[in-house]
Amino acid sequence: MAKLLIDECLHASLLELAHAAGHAADYVNYLGLGSSKDWELMTLILEQDYTFVTNNRSDFQTLYRGAPLHTGLVVIVPNVSPPEFSRHRLENCLVHIERIRKKSHRSLTNMEMQAKESGRLYALRAP
Repeated sequence: MAKLLIDECLHASLLELAHAAGHAADYVNYLGLGSSKDWELMTLILEQDYTFVTNNRSDFQTLYRGAPLHTGLVVIVPNVSPPEFSRHRLENCLVHIERIRKKSHRSLTNMEMQAKESGRLYALRAP
């Protein structure tokens, strides 16, 4: 089970999807953190051991590079509408995360997962 923080730039319905898949999850806006600076969110992410879900790829890749230890970054690329496309991509990511954990007993620690347009194609790498 992952502990996810879903960025305000993504649809709130992703929170329900994460919960339905058995993950702990919070939404930036529901925590009263809407319009927070990225570095402020990063402080919370690191302190609370969140795996962050966003489509703000470039800003958070930079922030994550500066973190010696983190619980992972999930990037939904590109920013897509309607919310169903983001939901489908996050759903595939959650399935992939579970496969990784079951097969290799790995987590997303210090890793980045990208959910791309091609559906099930993921780049999992250290940012």
